[in-house]
Amino acid sequence: MNMKRGTARIRGLAAELKDLRAESGLNTRDAAKRVGMSAATLNRMELGNRVIGPEETSALLAIYGVTGKERERVLAMSRETALPDWWVASRATTPKHLRNLIRFEAEATRIIDVSMLRIPGLMQTADYTRALMAAAQVPSQIAERRISNRLERQRVLTRLQPPYCLTIIDEAALSRPVGGPRVMAEQLRHIMDLSRLRNVEVRVIPFERGAHTGLDGSYITLEFAKARPLIFLEHKRATGYIDDPGDVVPYRQATDTLMEAALDSPESVDFLARKAAAYDKG
Repeated sequence: MNMKRGTARIRGLAAELKDLRAESGLNTRDAAKRVGMSAATLNRMELGNRVIGPEETSALLAIYGVTGKERERVLAMSRETALPDWWVASRATTPKHLRNLIRFEAEATRIIDVSMLRIPGLMQTADYTRALMAAAQVPSQIAERRISNRLERQRVLTRLQPPYCLTIIDEAALSRPVGGPRVMAEQLRHIMDLSRLRNVEVRVIPFERGAHTGLDGSYITLEFAKARPLIFLEHKRATGYIDDPGDVVPYRQATDTLMEAALDSPESVDFLARKAAAYDKG
């Protein structure tokens, strides 16, 4: 595979600088001219195809009018691009990590979502997400903003030339009545509808299969045409991307093992239909 693209840190910094340029109202040519580089060089930077040093980052931030804590935050990112993996604390109402995940999902050719306790984000209905937010005591205004962002994020599955999306869901995520029986019945049927898309495959691991390697935790694998794959991990107050090829291998091996434990696609859809019917009965 061509590892032309950079690490998660480099690609995250590149996306930040591209957004800041757009917010400043400058196009690529004008921004490059002001800092004394070619438009082609700046374009490679913004695609994550070139390492961006602190000096270049500082010069770009100056012409974009970025100051104070925001400037220091982005400069800190530029100093850490050589470090492996990328962990970010999440405190904002629309966390930066979510914007990066949306970008990576949009670039991916293949998304594998292994979900043990919740319905995968790309498949959640608004009511299901709303119930999760309520349980986490997220203020309603912030919750609605996050729900809107999640629904927008889901469009990646139905766009022209969408990524292939494989979801492996443990029965625990299907059996917890988040939002109550009506919400869950609607949620499971929504997954069934998505499974009819040519680019979506749903696999369920029922309780009867016993213990499996997925019990170590949920994760998302993102694969790209011209970049190294990423593993996305999410916790309550922090998220991380694993990009070292050696560290990615165990997750790929775990996915292969989970596929052996899971029901096949038709069996999984039948399983979802039975679960939805059971929720209909209350």
